Amino acid sequence: MMGVSCKNELDLKPQGVVSSDDLNSPENIEKMIISAYSALGNESIVTPNSLWPWGSLRSGDALKGGDGLGDNSGWNDYEQFVTNRPNNTYTDQMWAQLYNGIARANDALARVNTLDETQFSDKVTRQAELRFLRANWYFMLKILYNRVPYIDENDDKDDYIAIANDEYTSDELWTMIAGEFKFAADNLPENQTEIGRVNKYIALAALAKTQLYQAYKQDDNHNVTSIDQSLLQQVIANCDEVIAGGKYGLADDLAENFLTEFENGKESIFAIQYSKGDGTRYGRIDMGHSLSYTLNPEFGCCGFHIPSQDMVNAFKTADNGLPLFDSYNNGDAVQGDDFLKYSFDPRLEHTVAIPGHPFKYSPDYIFAVSWTRAPATYGAFASLKDMVPPNDPSFQRIPPFMSSSKNWELIRYADVLLWKAEALIELGREDEALPLINQLRTRAANSTGRLKKADGTFSSTFKIATYQPGVNCEWTNAYARQALRYERRMELAMEGNRFFDLVRWGIADTYINNYLTTESAKKAYLKTAHFQKNRDEYLPIPLNQINYSLGLYKQNPGY
Repeated sequence: MMGVSCKNELDLKPQGVVSSDDLNSPENIEKMIISAYSALGNESIVTPNSLWPWGSLRSGDALKGGDGLGDNSGWNDYEQFVTNRPNNTYTDQMWAQLYNGIARANDALARVNTLDETQFSDKVTRQAELRFLRANWYFMLKILYNRVPYIDENDDKDDYIAIANDEYTSDELWTMIAGEFKFAADNLPENQTEIGRVNKYIALAALAKTQLYQAYKQDDNHNVTSIDQSLLQQVIANCDEVIAGGKYGLADDLAENFLTEFENGKESIFAIQYSKGDGTRYGRIDMGHSLSYTLNPEFGCCGFHIPSQDMVNAFKTADNGLPLFDSYNNGDAVQGDDFLKYSFDPRLEHTVAIPGHPFKYSPDYIFAVSWTRAPATYGAFASLKDMVPPNDPSFQRIPPFMSSSKNWELIRYADVLLWKAEALIELGREDEALPLINQLRTRAANSTGRLKKADGTFSSTFKIATYQPGVNCEWTNAYARQALRYERRMELAMEGNRFFDLVRWGIADTYINNYLTTESAKKAYLKTAHFQKNRDEYLPIPLNQINYSLGLYKQNPGY
Protein backbone atom coordinates (compact mmCIF):
# COMPACT_ATOMS: atom_id res chain seq x y z
CA MET A 1 0.00 0.00 0.00
CA MET A 2 2.88 2.36 0.75
CA GLY A 3 4.23 1.84 -2.76
CA VAL A 4 0.86 2.56 -4.38
CA SER A 5 0.41 5.69 -2.26
CA CYS A 6 3.80 7.05 -3.25
CA LYS A 7 3.14 6.41 -6.93
CA ASN A 8 -0.21 8.17 -6.76
CA GLU A 9 1.39 11.17 -5.08
CA LEU A 10 4.12 11.34 -7.71
CA ASP A 11 1.53 11.27 -10.50
CA LEU A 12 -0.22 14.37 -9.13
CA LYS A 13 0.58 17.79 -10.60
CA PRO A 14 2.62 19.77 -8.04
CA GLN A 15 0.58 22.46 -6.29
CA GLY A 16 1.41 26.03 -7.34
CA VAL A 17 2.94 25.01 -10.68
CA VAL A 18 1.12 26.07 -13.85
CA SER A 19 2.27 25.24 -17.35
CA SER A 20 2.27 27.91 -20.02
CA ASP A 21 -0.46 26.12 -21.95
CA ASP A 22 -2.68 26.04 -18.85
CA LEU A 23 -2.70 29.85 -18.91
CA ASN A 24 -4.25 30.11 -22.36
CA SER A 25 -7.87 29.78 -21.29
CA PRO A 26 -9.95 32.99 -21.31
CA GLU A 27 -10.35 32.74 -17.53
CA ASN A 28 -6.62 32.52 -16.90
CA ILE A 29 -5.78 35.15 -19.48
CA GLU A 30 -8.09 37.54 -17.62
CA LYS A 31 -6.03 36.86 -14.50
CA MET A 32 -2.85 37.63 -16.41
CA ILE A 33 -4.34 40.92 -17.58
CA ILE A 34 -5.10 41.78 -13.97
CA SER A 35 -1.51 40.86 -13.17
CA ALA A 36 -0.39 43.37 -15.79
CA TYR A 37 -2.56 46.05 -14.18
CA SER A 38 -1.07 45.18 -10.80
CA ALA A 39 2.37 46.14 -12.11
CA LEU A 40 1.21 49.76 -11.96
CA GLY A 41 1.63 49.46 -8.20
CA ASN A 42 4.71 47.24 -8.25
CA GLU A 43 7.34 49.51 -6.77
CA SER A 44 9.90 49.52 -4.02
CA ILE A 45 10.50 52.24 -1.47
CA VAL A 46 13.27 53.65 -3.69
CA THR A 47 11.64 53.28 -7.12
CA PRO A 48 8.23 54.99 -6.90
CA ASN A 49 5.96 54.86 -9.92
CA SER A 50 4.92 58.42 -9.05
CA LEU A 51 8.45 59.30 -10.28
CA TRP A 52 9.02 61.86 -7.53
CA PRO A 53 12.77 61.08 -7.09
CA TRP A 54 13.28 61.97 -10.75
CA GLY A 55 10.50 64.50 -11.38
CA SER A 56 10.35 66.48 -8.12
CA LEU A 57 13.75 65.95 -6.52
CA ARG A 58 15.72 66.99 -9.62
CA SER A 59 13.55 70.00 -10.45
CA GLY A 60 13.93 72.39 -7.53
CA ASP A 61 10.58 71.42 -6.01
CA ALA A 62 11.98 68.95 -3.48
CA LEU A 63 15.04 68.09 -1.42
CA LYS A 64 16.04 64.50 -0.78
CA GLY A 65 15.60 64.56 2.98
CA GLY A 66 16.22 61.63 5.27
CA ASP A 67 19.09 61.47 7.77
CA GLY A 68 21.80 63.23 5.77
CA LEU A 69 23.45 62.87 2.39
CA GLY A 70 24.42 59.23 2.87
CA ASP A 71 20.87 58.10 3.64
CA ASN A 72 19.66 56.64 0.32
CA SER A 73 22.70 58.13 -1.34
CA GLY A 74 21.43 57.16 -4.79
CA TRP A 75 18.81 59.88 -4.45
CA ASN A 76 21.51 62.29 -3.29
CA ASP A 77 23.33 61.61 -6.56
CA TYR A 78 20.19 62.56 -8.47
CA GLU A 79 19.87 65.80 -6.49
CA GLN A 80 23.52 66.74 -6.91
CA PHE A 81 23.69 65.76 -10.60
CA VAL A 82 27.53 65.86 -10.63
CA THR A 83 27.82 62.55 -8.77
CA ASN A 84 25.16 60.70 -10.77
CA ARG A 85 26.73 57.68 -12.47
CA PRO A 86 25.62 54.75 -14.69
CA ASN A 87 26.13 52.36 -11.75
CA ASN A 88 23.48 54.03 -9.55
CA THR A 89 21.51 51.08 -8.18
CA TYR A 90 18.18 52.90 -8.22
CA THR A 91 18.59 53.76 -11.90
CA ASP A 92 19.04 50.08 -12.70
CA GLN A 93 16.17 48.99 -10.41
CA MET A 94 13.76 51.42 -12.05
CA TRP A 95 14.71 50.21 -15.53
CA ALA A 96 14.06 46.59 -14.50
CA GLN A 97 10.81 47.52 -12.74
CA LEU A 98 9.37 49.18 -15.83
CA TYR A 99 10.43 46.38 -18.16
CA ASN A 100 8.87 43.86 -15.78
CA GLY A 101 5.57 45.65 -16.32
CA ILE A 102 6.10 45.56 -20.08
CA ALA A 103 6.89 41.84 -19.87
CA ARG A 104 3.57 41.17 -18.12
CA ALA A 105 1.67 43.15 -20.74
CA ASN A 106 3.50 41.43 -23.60
CA ASP A 107 2.92 37.95 -22.21
CA ALA A 108 -0.79 38.54 -21.67
CA LEU A 109 -1.16 40.25 -25.05
CA ALA A 110 0.50 37.38 -26.91
CA ARG A 111 -2.04 34.99 -25.37
CA VAL A 112 -5.02 37.27 -26.07
CA ASN A 113 -3.92 37.49 -29.71
CA THR A 114 -4.24 33.71 -30.15
CA LEU A 115 -7.95 33.69 -29.30
CA ASP A 116 -10.80 34.71 -31.57
CA GLU A 117 -13.78 36.71 -30.38
CA THR A 118 -16.02 33.65 -30.22
CA GLN A 119 -13.67 32.28 -27.55
CA PHE A 120 -13.03 35.63 -25.85
CA SER A 121 -15.71 38.24 -26.45
CA ASP A 122 -13.65 41.00 -24.79
CA LYS A 123 -10.62 40.32 -26.98
CA VAL A 124 -10.29 43.76 -28.62
CA THR A 125 -11.01 45.65 -25.39
CA ARG A 126 -8.40 43.65 -23.50
CA GLN A 127 -5.87 44.13 -26.30
CA ALA A 128 -6.46 47.86 -26.04
CA GLU A 129 -6.04 47.80 -22.25
CA LEU A 130 -2.77 45.89 -22.48
CA ARG A 131 -1.39 48.14 -25.20
CA PHE A 132 -2.28 51.14 -23.06
CA LEU A 133 -0.46 49.68 -20.07
CA ARG A 134 2.58 48.86 -22.16
CA ALA A 135 2.62 52.37 -23.59
CA ASN A 136 2.40 53.85 -20.09
CA TRP A 137 5.61 52.08 -19.09
CA TYR A 138 7.35 53.01 -22.33
CA PHE A 139 6.35 56.63 -21.75
CA MET A 140 8.00 56.49 -18.32
CA LEU A 141 11.12 54.87 -19.76
CA LYS A 142 11.25 57.52 -22.49
CA ILE A 143 11.16 60.52 -20.17
CA LEU A 144 13.65 58.89 -17.79
CA TYR A 145 16.22 57.36 -20.17
CA ASN A 146 15.28 58.73 -23.62
CA ARG A 147 16.60 55.96 -25.91
CA VAL A 148 15.41 52.50 -24.83
CA PRO A 149 14.94 49.10 -26.49
CA TYR A 150 11.38 48.63 -27.74
CA ILE A 151 10.12 45.09 -27.18
CA ASP A 152 6.59 43.93 -27.97
CA GLU A 153 4.66 40.66 -27.85
CA ASN A 154 5.92 39.61 -31.28
CA ASP A 155 9.58 39.53 -30.22
CA ASP A 156 10.92 36.12 -29.23
CA LYS A 157 12.55 36.18 -25.81
CA ASP A 158 15.71 34.65 -27.26
CA ASP A 159 16.00 37.71 -29.52
CA TYR A 160 15.81 40.32 -26.75
CA ILE A 161 19.59 40.34 -26.51
CA ALA A 162 19.80 41.61 -30.10
CA ILE A 163 17.35 44.53 -29.71
CA ALA A 164 19.35 47.74 -29.45
CA ASN A 165 18.34 50.83 -27.54
CA ASP A 166 19.15 53.03 -30.55
CA GLU A 167 17.20 50.99 -33.10
CA TYR A 168 14.69 53.82 -33.29
CA THR A 169 15.21 57.55 -33.18
CA SER A 170 13.77 59.52 -30.31
CA ASP A 171 10.96 60.78 -32.53
CA GLU A 172 10.21 57.26 -33.79
CA LEU A 173 9.89 56.02 -30.22
CA TRP A 174 7.40 58.80 -29.45
CA THR A 175 5.41 57.84 -32.55
CA MET A 176 5.28 54.19 -31.47
CA ILE A 177 4.13 55.10 -27.94
CA ALA A 178 1.51 57.45 -29.36
CA GLY A 179 0.35 54.69 -31.71
CA GLU A 180 -0.29 52.39 -28.75
CA PHE A 181 -2.38 55.01 -26.98
CA LYS A 182 -4.22 55.75 -30.26
CA PHE A 183 -5.11 52.06 -30.66
CA ALA A 184 -6.37 52.05 -27.08
CA ALA A 185 -8.46 55.19 -27.62
CA ASP A 186 -9.98 53.76 -30.80
CA ASN A 187 -10.89 50.42 -29.23
CA LEU A 188 -11.77 51.07 -25.60
CA PRO A 189 -15.31 51.74 -24.38
CA GLU A 190 -16.23 55.09 -22.88
CA ASN A 191 -17.08 53.36 -19.61
CA GLN A 192 -15.79 50.27 -17.86
CA THR A 193 -17.84 48.38 -15.30
CA GLU A 194 -14.82 47.70 -13.08
CA ILE A 195 -13.01 50.56 -11.36
CA GLY A 196 -9.41 50.84 -12.43
CA ARG A 197 -9.76 49.53 -15.98
CA VAL A 198 -8.76 52.12 -18.56
CA ASN A 199 -11.35 53.61 -20.87
CA LYS A 200 -11.40 55.63 -24.09
CA TYR A 201 -10.98 58.99 -22.35
CA ILE A 202 -8.03 57.84 -20.26
CA ALA A 203 -6.33 56.72 -23.46
CA LEU A 204 -7.11 60.04 -25.17
CA ALA A 205 -5.59 61.93 -22.25
CA ALA A 206 -2.45 59.78 -22.36
CA LEU A 207 -2.26 60.29 -26.13
CA ALA A 208 -2.50 64.06 -25.71
CA LYS A 209 0.31 64.00 -23.14
CA THR A 210 2.52 61.91 -25.43
CA GLN A 211 1.89 64.18 -28.41
CA LEU A 212 2.71 67.24 -26.32
CA TYR A 213 6.07 65.76 -25.36
CA GLN A 214 6.76 64.70 -28.94
CA ALA A 215 5.90 68.17 -30.25
CA TYR A 216 9.07 69.61 -28.65
CA LYS A 217 11.66 68.22 -31.06
CA GLN A 218 15.08 67.42 -29.60
CA ASP A 219 18.39 66.79 -31.30
CA ASP A 220 20.77 64.03 -30.23
CA ASN A 221 22.13 66.24 -27.44
CA HIS A 222 18.68 66.94 -25.98
CA ASN A 223 18.45 70.52 -27.28
CA VAL A 224 14.90 71.59 -28.21
CA THR A 225 15.17 72.62 -31.85
CA SER A 226 11.53 73.25 -32.85
CA ILE A 227 7.91 72.74 -31.82
CA ASP A 228 5.67 70.72 -34.14
CA GLN A 229 2.52 72.75 -34.75
CA SER A 230 0.53 69.85 -36.17
CA LEU A 231 1.13 67.77 -33.05
CA LEU A 232 -0.01 70.68 -30.90
CA GLN A 233 -3.26 70.71 -32.88
CA GLN A 234 -3.70 67.03 -32.13
CA VAL A 235 -3.09 67.68 -28.43
CA ILE A 236 -5.91 70.21 -28.44
CA ALA A 237 -8.25 67.89 -30.32
CA ASN A 238 -7.67 65.00 -27.91
CA CYS A 239 -8.00 67.23 -24.85
CA ASP A 240 -11.22 68.62 -26.30
CA GLU A 241 -12.62 65.12 -26.66
CA VAL A 242 -11.84 64.34 -23.02
CA ILE A 243 -13.42 67.62 -21.91
CA ALA A 244 -16.49 67.18 -24.11
CA GLY A 245 -17.01 63.63 -22.86
CA GLY A 246 -18.32 65.08 -19.62
CA LYS A 247 -17.01 62.15 -17.59
CA TYR A 248 -14.32 64.15 -15.80
CA GLY A 249 -13.99 67.61 -14.31
CA LEU A 250 -12.23 69.61 -11.63
CA ALA A 251 -12.93 68.58 -8.05
CA ASP A 252 -14.68 71.32 -6.12
CA ASP A 253 -11.77 71.48 -3.66
CA LEU A 254 -8.16 70.64 -4.56
CA ALA A 255 -7.97 68.61 -1.33
CA GLU A 256 -10.31 65.99 -2.75
CA ASN A 257 -7.53 64.73 -5.03
CA PHE A 258 -5.45 63.73 -2.01
CA LEU A 259 -8.03 62.35 0.40
CA THR A 260 -8.99 58.67 0.61
CA GLU A 261 -12.71 59.33 0.82
CA PHE A 262 -12.72 61.02 -2.60
CA GLU A 263 -10.50 58.61 -4.54
CA ASN A 264 -11.68 57.82 -8.08
CA GLY A 265 -13.55 61.13 -7.99
CA LYS A 266 -14.40 63.23 -11.01
CA GLU A 267 -10.90 64.72 -11.38
CA SER A 268 -9.16 61.35 -11.27
CA ILE A 269 -8.56 60.25 -14.86
CA PHE A 270 -5.82 57.62 -14.39
CA ALA A 271 -4.73 56.44 -10.95
CA ILE A 272 -2.76 53.63 -9.38
CA GLN A 273 -5.35 51.60 -7.46
CA TYR A 274 -3.81 50.65 -4.13
CA SER A 275 -5.56 48.42 -1.58
CA LYS A 276 -5.53 46.95 1.92
CA GLY A 277 -7.52 44.18 3.54
CA ASP A 278 -7.16 42.29 0.27
CA GLY A 279 -6.02 38.95 1.66
CA THR A 280 -2.33 39.83 1.75
CA ARG A 281 -0.46 40.60 4.95
CA TYR A 282 -0.17 44.36 4.56
CA GLY A 283 -2.20 45.04 1.44
CA ARG A 284 -1.12 46.47 -1.86
CA ILE A 285 -0.17 49.85 -0.46
CA ASP A 286 1.68 52.86 -1.82
CA MET A 287 5.26 51.80 -1.10
CA GLY A 288 6.60 54.54 -3.37
CA HIS A 289 5.63 57.23 -0.85
CA SER A 290 6.34 55.31 2.34
CA LEU A 291 9.57 57.21 3.00
CA SER A 292 7.78 60.56 2.91
CA TYR A 293 6.25 59.95 6.33
CA THR A 294 7.67 61.85 9.28
CA LEU A 295 9.20 61.02 12.68
CA ASN A 296 6.31 61.91 14.99
CA PRO A 297 5.29 59.01 17.29
CA GLU A 298 2.22 58.15 15.20
CA PHE A 299 4.46 57.59 12.16
CA GLY A 300 8.11 57.05 13.11
CA CYS A 301 9.97 57.25 9.79
CA CYS A 302 11.53 58.49 7.44
CA GLY A 303 11.52 62.17 6.40
CA PHE A 304 12.31 62.06 2.68
CA HIS A 305 10.82 64.12 -0.18
CA ILE A 306 11.09 67.52 1.52
CA PRO A 307 9.66 70.65 -0.16
CA SER A 308 12.46 73.07 -1.02
CA GLN A 309 12.54 76.61 0.33
CA ASP A 310 12.38 77.78 -3.28
CA MET A 311 9.13 75.95 -3.85
CA VAL A 312 7.54 77.21 -0.64
CA ASN A 313 8.50 80.78 -1.55
CA ALA A 314 7.11 80.30 -5.06
CA PHE A 315 3.58 80.13 -3.63
CA LYS A 316 3.85 83.75 -2.52
CA THR A 317 1.59 86.19 -4.38
CA ALA A 318 1.66 89.92 -5.10
CA ASP A 319 -0.84 92.46 -3.82
CA ASN A 320 -2.90 91.83 -6.94
CA GLY A 321 -3.12 88.09 -6.19
CA LEU A 322 -0.85 87.00 -9.06
CA PRO A 323 2.44 85.11 -8.79
CA LEU A 324 5.72 86.87 -8.08
CA PHE A 325 7.38 85.40 -11.15
CA ASP A 326 10.82 86.93 -10.61
CA SER A 327 10.87 88.11 -6.98
CA TYR A 328 9.31 85.30 -4.95
CA ASN A 329 12.68 84.52 -3.32
CA ASN A 330 13.00 88.05 -1.88
CA GLY A 331 12.48 86.85 1.67
CA ASP A 332 11.95 83.33 3.00
CA ALA A 333 8.78 82.00 4.58
CA VAL A 334 10.02 79.42 7.08
CA GLN A 335 7.75 79.31 10.12
CA GLY A 336 5.46 81.27 12.44
CA ASP A 337 4.47 84.77 11.34
CA ASP A 338 6.34 84.39 8.03
CA PHE A 339 3.15 82.91 6.61
CA LEU A 340 1.06 85.85 7.78
CA LYS A 341 3.58 88.49 6.70
CA TYR A 342 3.42 87.42 3.04
CA SER A 343 0.35 86.43 1.03
CA PHE A 344 0.12 82.99 -0.59
CA ASP A 345 -1.63 80.89 -3.18
CA PRO A 346 -3.82 78.51 -1.07
CA ARG A 347 -2.30 75.54 -2.87
CA LEU A 348 0.71 75.97 -0.56
CA GLU A 349 -1.14 74.38 2.35
CA HIS A 350 -2.42 71.51 0.22
CA THR A 351 1.18 70.73 -0.72
CA VAL A 352 3.48 71.53 2.20
CA ALA A 353 3.36 70.57 5.89
CA ILE A 354 4.52 73.68 7.79
CA PRO A 355 5.59 73.83 11.46
CA GLY A 356 2.75 75.12 13.61
CA HIS A 357 0.11 74.55 10.95
CA PRO A 358 -2.59 71.84 10.87
CA PHE A 359 -1.40 68.61 9.26
CA LYS A 360 -3.45 67.21 6.37
CA TYR A 361 -6.65 69.16 7.06
CA SER A 362 -6.72 68.12 10.76
CA PRO A 363 -7.22 71.33 12.84
CA ASP A 364 -6.15 69.69 16.12
CA TYR A 365 -3.19 67.77 14.69
CA ILE A 366 -0.36 70.28 14.41
CA PHE A 367 2.82 69.66 12.44
CA ALA A 368 6.01 70.40 14.42
CA VAL A 369 9.73 70.79 13.76
CA SER A 370 10.27 67.77 16.03
CA TRP A 371 8.56 65.61 13.43
CA THR A 372 11.37 66.29 10.95
CA ARG A 373 14.50 64.22 10.73
CA ALA A 374 17.38 66.51 9.73
CA PRO A 375 16.10 70.09 9.84
CA ALA A 376 19.60 71.55 9.96
CA THR A 377 20.30 70.00 6.55
CA TYR A 378 16.94 69.85 4.79
CA GLY A 379 14.72 72.28 6.67
CA ALA A 380 11.53 71.56 8.60
CA PHE A 381 8.88 71.14 5.91
CA ALA A 382 7.27 67.90 4.73
CA SER A 383 5.32 66.79 1.69
CA LEU A 384 1.54 66.59 2.18
CA LYS A 385 -0.07 65.26 -0.96
CA ASP A 386 1.45 61.80 -0.61
CA MET A 387 0.70 61.27 3.11
CA VAL A 388 -2.44 60.51 5.12
CA PRO A 389 -2.96 61.11 8.86
CA PRO A 390 -2.62 58.06 11.14
CA ASN A 391 -6.38 57.89 11.74
CA ASP A 392 -7.15 57.66 8.02
CA PRO A 393 -8.86 54.36 7.08
CA SER A 394 -6.28 53.81 4.34
CA PHE A 395 -3.27 54.13 6.69
CA GLN A 396 -1.18 50.99 7.06
CA ARG A 397 1.95 50.19 9.05
CA ILE A 398 4.60 47.92 7.58
CA PRO A 399 7.23 48.22 10.31
CA PRO A 400 9.51 50.11 10.30
CA PHE A 401 7.71 51.94 7.49
CA MET A 402 4.14 53.02 6.87
CA SER A 403 2.00 54.22 4.01
CA SER A 404 -1.57 53.97 2.80
CA SER A 405 -3.85 52.37 0.26
CA LYS A 406 -4.93 55.80 -0.99
CA ASN A 407 -4.81 55.95 -4.78
CA TRP A 408 -2.13 57.99 -6.50
CA GLU A 409 -3.30 59.95 -9.53
CA LEU A 410 -1.04 59.75 -12.57
CA ILE A 411 -3.34 61.91 -14.71
CA ARG A 412 -5.99 64.24 -13.36
CA TYR A 413 -8.34 66.58 -15.16
CA ALA A 414 -6.19 69.59 -14.21
CA ASP A 415 -3.45 68.08 -16.41
CA VAL A 416 -5.78 68.03 -19.41
CA LEU A 417 -6.65 71.72 -18.99
CA LEU A 418 -2.98 72.64 -18.68
CA TRP A 419 -1.89 70.51 -21.68
CA LYS A 420 -4.51 72.18 -23.83
CA ALA A 421 -3.54 75.63 -22.54
CA GLU A 422 0.13 74.95 -23.28
CA ALA A 423 -0.59 73.82 -26.84
CA LEU A 424 -2.78 76.87 -27.45
CA ILE A 425 -0.11 79.27 -26.20
CA GLU A 426 2.58 77.67 -28.36
CA LEU A 427 0.23 78.09 -31.33
CA GLY A 428 -0.14 81.80 -30.58
CA ARG A 429 -3.71 81.38 -29.31
CA GLU A 430 -3.07 82.57 -25.76
CA ASP A 431 -6.50 84.21 -25.43
CA GLU A 432 -8.09 80.75 -25.68
CA ALA A 433 -5.72 79.45 -23.00
CA LEU A 434 -6.66 82.18 -20.51
CA PRO A 435 -9.97 80.69 -19.26
CA LEU A 436 -8.37 77.25 -18.84
CA ILE A 437 -5.67 78.60 -16.54
CA ASN A 438 -8.20 80.75 -14.72
CA GLN A 439 -10.35 77.68 -14.02
CA LEU A 440 -7.53 76.31 -11.90
CA ARG A 441 -6.91 79.60 -10.14
CA THR A 442 -10.60 79.94 -9.34
CA ARG A 443 -10.65 76.41 -7.95
CA ALA A 444 -7.56 77.21 -5.86
CA ALA A 445 -9.28 80.29 -4.43
CA ASN A 446 -12.24 78.08 -3.48
CA SER A 447 -10.05 75.46 -1.80
CA THR A 448 -9.56 77.05 1.62
CA GLY A 449 -12.41 75.49 3.58
CA ARG A 450 -10.28 72.62 4.89
CA LEU A 451 -7.29 74.84 5.74
CA LYS A 452 -8.66 76.45 8.90
CA LYS A 453 -7.25 76.08 12.38
CA ALA A 454 -9.40 74.89 15.27
CA ASP A 455 -10.41 78.49 16.05
CA GLY A 456 -11.62 79.04 12.47
CA THR A 457 -8.71 81.25 11.39
CA PHE A 458 -5.97 80.50 8.87
CA SER A 459 -2.27 79.88 9.53
CA SER A 460 -1.34 81.69 6.32
CA THR A 461 -2.57 84.78 4.52
CA PHE A 462 -4.20 83.72 1.27
CA LYS A 463 -4.56 85.94 -1.76
CA ILE A 464 -5.06 84.64 -5.28
CA ALA A 465 -6.67 86.18 -8.34
CA THR A 466 -7.41 85.14 -11.89
CA TYR A 467 -5.49 86.72 -14.76
CA GLN A 468 -7.49 89.73 -15.98
CA PRO A 469 -5.89 91.31 -19.06
CA GLY A 470 -5.89 95.09 -18.88
CA VAL A 471 -6.68 94.99 -15.17
CA ASN A 472 -3.88 93.11 -13.44
CA CYS A 473 -1.76 91.91 -16.37
CA GLU A 474 -0.98 92.25 -20.06
CA TRP A 475 -1.80 88.88 -21.61
CA THR A 476 0.89 88.73 -24.29
CA ASN A 477 2.11 85.41 -25.68
CA ALA A 478 5.34 85.60 -23.66
CA TYR A 479 3.46 86.47 -20.47
CA ALA A 480 0.92 83.69 -21.07
CA ARG A 481 3.74 81.15 -21.50
CA GLN A 482 5.28 82.28 -18.22
CA ALA A 483 1.90 82.09 -16.49
CA LEU A 484 1.21 78.60 -17.84
CA ARG A 485 4.57 77.23 -16.76
CA TYR A 486 4.18 78.75 -13.30
CA GLU A 487 0.65 77.42 -13.01
CA ARG A 488 1.86 73.88 -13.70
CA ARG A 489 4.29 74.23 -10.82
CA MET A 490 1.67 75.50 -8.37
CA GLU A 491 -1.01 73.00 -9.35
CA LEU A 492 1.16 69.88 -9.67
CA ALA A 493 3.88 70.57 -7.08
CA MET A 494 5.43 67.42 -5.55
CA GLU A 495 3.49 65.15 -7.93
CA GLY A 496 6.56 64.06 -9.93
CA ASN A 497 6.10 66.13 -13.10
CA ARG A 498 8.25 69.24 -12.86
CA PHE A 499 11.65 68.04 -14.09
CA PHE A 500 10.14 66.46 -17.19
CA ASP A 501 8.32 69.72 -17.96
CA LEU A 502 11.63 71.61 -17.78
CA VAL A 503 13.31 69.16 -20.14
CA ARG A 504 10.37 69.27 -22.55
CA TRP A 505 10.54 73.06 -22.67
CA GLY A 506 14.31 73.02 -23.17
CA ILE A 507 15.03 75.18 -20.11
CA ALA A 508 16.24 72.60 -17.59
CA ASP A 509 19.86 73.76 -17.48
CA THR A 510 19.26 77.46 -16.84
CA TYR A 511 16.27 76.92 -14.56
CA ILE A 512 17.87 74.27 -12.35
CA ASN A 513 21.26 75.98 -12.09
CA ASN A 514 19.55 79.24 -11.11
CA TYR A 515 17.61 77.31 -8.48
CA LEU A 516 20.78 75.65 -7.17
CA THR A 517 22.50 79.02 -6.85
CA THR A 518 19.64 80.38 -4.74
CA GLU A 519 18.86 77.27 -2.70
CA SER A 520 22.51 76.47 -1.93
CA ALA A 521 22.78 79.75 -0.03
CA LYS A 522 20.25 78.23 2.38
CA LYS A 523 21.15 74.54 2.06
CA ALA A 524 24.94 74.35 2.11
CA TYR A 525 25.12 70.75 0.89
CA LEU A 526 23.93 71.93 -2.56
CA LYS A 527 26.94 74.21 -3.17
CA THR A 528 28.69 71.61 -5.33
CA ALA A 529 25.55 70.57 -7.22
CA HIS A 530 25.40 71.50 -10.89
CA PHE A 531 23.22 70.52 -13.84
CA GLN A 532 25.27 69.70 -16.95
CA LYS A 533 23.51 70.67 -20.16
CA ASN A 534 23.36 67.98 -22.85
CA ARG A 535 23.82 65.27 -20.22
CA ASP A 536 21.56 65.60 -17.20
CA GLU A 537 18.30 65.90 -19.13
CA TYR A 538 18.16 62.09 -18.95
CA LEU A 539 19.47 59.37 -16.69
CA PRO A 540 22.37 57.27 -17.88
CA ILE A 541 21.63 53.88 -19.36
CA PRO A 542 22.33 51.60 -16.35
CA LEU A 543 25.72 49.94 -16.48
CA ASN A 544 24.15 46.61 -15.55
CA GLN A 545 21.88 46.81 -18.60
CA ILE A 546 24.78 47.64 -20.89
CA ASN A 547 26.61 44.64 -19.51
CA TYR A 548 23.57 42.38 -19.91
CA SER A 549 23.30 43.48 -23.53
CA LEU A 550 26.98 42.56 -24.04
CA GLY A 551 27.73 46.15 -24.93
CA LEU A 552 24.93 46.51 -27.49
CA TYR A 553 23.18 49.35 -25.64
CA LYS A 554 24.64 52.80 -26.33
CA GLN A 555 25.20 55.12 -23.39
CA ASN A 556 23.49 58.50 -23.26
CA PRO A 557 25.65 61.57 -24.03
CA GLY A 558 27.95 62.83 -21.32
CA TYR A 559 28.13 59.73 -19.11
